[in-house]
Amino acid sequence: MSWEVIAAVLFGALLHASWNAMVKAGDDKSLDIATMHSLGAFAAIPLLAVVGFPPPEAWPWIVASTIIHLAYYIALAGAYRHGDLTLTYPIMRGLAPVLVALASAPLIGEILPLAGWLAVFGVSAGVLLLGLASAPRWTSGLPRMPGPAVRWALLNAGIIAAYTVVDGLGIRTTVEHGGQALQYVAALFLFDGLPFLALVLWQRGAAGRPAAYAAMRRRAPLLAIGMLASLGSYAIALWAMTRAPIAAVAALREASVLFAALIGTRWLGERFGLQRATGTALILGGVIALRLA
Repeated sequence: MSWEVIAAVLFGALLHASWNAMVKAGDDKSLDIATMHSLGAFAAIPLLAVVGFPPPEAWPWIVASTIIHLAYYIALAGAYRHGDLTLTYPIMRGLAPVLVALASAPLIGEILPLAGWLAVFGVSAGVLLLGLASAPRWTSGLPRMPGPAVRWALLNAGIIAAYTVVDGLGIRTTVEHGGQALQYVAALFLFDGLPFLALVLWQRGAAGRPAAYAAMRRRAPLLAIGMLASLGSYAIALWAMTRAPIAAVAALREASVLFAALIGTRWLGERFGLQRATGTALILGGVIALRLA
């Protein structure tokens, strides 16, 4: 992986961490996520008008990705309903790159060299250490981790791996047939967030929807910025998958947890500590290994 691709993916990871920090700072995380991604449709329409639609060969991948993303949002809501963001998020994001790497050989035909495997495991271990530094504390020698939250998070790690592989293949199909990455991303964002918004509003019930609508209007300007960061982050990641192994890009993208930890330390008053320092070292070691792979 070239330094140019690494730099681009790390910038995308910074964008990813930025919109996640917006969600983390809010009071209603599920509604914020739903609002942010549903606003993607408003950005996708003018973007598609400029860059055009992806070629017909890309649409089966877009449909499959939209369905998988709906499952992702359902599992995400389940994880956040039973456990904290600080517990579930690192499990989901830390394990997904390993699953992508395991699936790459049989499904994509990409076989990582030893340095690539070390990089994926290093980044994933660093993500888990960094993220779980803010998770519930240890009690009587055992972590106080709600069973349902962990099960939802583990399920979502598999779902993240699934849409990563599908979108990686979809973006490559788009480029191979004369399209460009931005066309695929815009088409995906056109449909991606609306099903989850419908699900969240349905869960609130008739009595809770007026308050939800008021919160959406109040948070919409800030979440629109987050949506642009999300769109840019994913566009960079998918573009990188046309130039580097999908598993390597998936692992490097999870460096967003490192940026999230730095943002949390600087602006959200979170403590850094030895565990986060160790996680940071593992992620940086993984980045270097990716360059050498």
